[in-house]
Amino acid sequence: MYFRKSASPTSFRLTEKFILLLVFSAFITLCFGAIFFLPDSSKLLSGVFFHSSAVETNTRTGPDGGSSSGGGGGDAGSILGSDDRVLAKIRKDHEKALLEAKDTLQKRPEEIQQDISMEKEKVVKDSLARAAKDGNQLPLVEYRRPPGATGHVPLDPETRIRREKVKEMMKHAWDSYRRYAWGSNELRPVSKQGHSSNLFGSIKGATIVDALDTLYIMEMFEEFDAATDWVEKNLDFNVNAEISVFEVNIRFVGGLLSAYYLSGKEVYRRKAVELGEKLLPAFKTPTGIPWALLNLKSGIGRNWPWASGGSSILAEYGTLHLEFMHLSKLSNNPEFAQKVMNIRKVLNRLDKPQGLYPNYLNPNSGQWGQHHVSVGGLGDSFYEYLLKAWLMSDKTDEEGKKMYYDALQAIETNLMRKSSGGLTYIAEWKGGLLEHKMGHLTCFAGGMIALGADGAPSDKTGHQMEQAAEIARTCHESYARTGT
Repeated sequence: MYFRKSASPTSFRLTEKFILLLVFSAFITLCFGAIFFLPDSSKLLSGVFFHSSAVETNTRTGPDGGSSSGGGGGDAGSILGSDDRVLAKIRKDHEKALLEAKDTLQKRPEEIQQDISMEKEKVVKDSLARAAKDGNQLPLVEYRRPPGATGHVPLDPETRIRREKVKEMMKHAWDSYRRYAWGSNELRPVSKQGHSSNLFGSIKGATIVDALDTLYIMEMFEEFDAATDWVEKNLDFNVNAEISVFEVNIRFVGGLLSAYYLSGKEVYRRKAVELGEKLLPAFKTPTGIPWALLNLKSGIGRNWPWASGGSSILAEYGTLHLEFMHLSKLSNNPEFAQKVMNIRKVLNRLDKPQGLYPNYLNPNSGQWGQHHVSVGGLGDSFYEYLLKAWLMSDKTDEEGKKMYYDALQAIETNLMRKSSGGLTYIAEWKGGLLEHKMGHLTCFAGGMIALGADGAPSDKTGHQMEQAAEIARTCHESYARTGT
């Protein structure tokens, strides 16, 4: 006999299930509509989460029919507090954006363009910071734009005219280089041909890199961006060639560092450090005095064959200090600074004839070569870098200061003379005998002495300014008295 099973109180017919499903679907649709379309949807969102949490807490039961959890109210309070913080942050960001927009509207177009470039660089720096954790990238450094580099127009009308004329000349030179010799180290103006000196091995683009800071300071930003693009895509130091350590340092390392400090573009810091690392093998000598010439691939160095007894040259090994100190700062690698500070240690241990620095020093023996002293060629920029190292350190490099002013005193006592016509000049010194001539390269000394006069003892400041003016006058006369 067949008996029909009675329905339990909790079971539903098919139609009843369908109706419940429709009601549940309508409820869900209503909730989502409230969340996304009502004006104060964030509060509704919190309420929905609170409601669902409470429902879940009240309906979850254990085997004995009791509640298995009970913290829904606390979770809802946490969500509500988090939501308030999100709204506050949005409001704060909105106010900040309005202030930035107001500041931007007051800037010149080229300054806005530079700000955009800076923002792009920040993205790159963030990427580098993440990669630096693996030790494969440079450390993150805080970049600060130097004040006063651009954006100022002189008030004096005559100065403005001169300024524009200089910029016009620079643009003419740059446009001609770009047209006839782009990517070469230099332009031969008569033949209109590109030329690459063997001083740079097979590294290209010396004119581009050396002109970067000038382009930026003259606010030739379109040309600067074109140069930046070339550097990023074409400047290559992976060459099997012998280069002049001195020339590559002052043109390429110095040019890249200047461009980085002016623009903040990370490519310049990266390239400068890369090249600096390739120059380090030049210091592998018994004394640490670097070779003049270096093969960038093999790391083998040597000195100029014409230099006295295989000596290194004062103006070459003495003109690395500024760049290498900055390389350490930007790479967090102390080795660069240690190399150039060691040069000072070697020089300070040596006896100096009459307090003067001979132009030749043997890197193997650590002894002077021929006793030839010149403030012009072979010696010039050594003295300049002593002074500028002190200034660059915010006048904390007391060693550099002492070396500079002691050397200047020795130069004044032993080399500075006045001609019968009343012109002050700086003679050369060979083995204790003066050669009464002053090379054209010595003319920088007028500016150097004037620059350092402010830091001299108070009783010598005026005297050094007079010396500087007299040297400059002599150099001016050398042009004025020449027929061409």
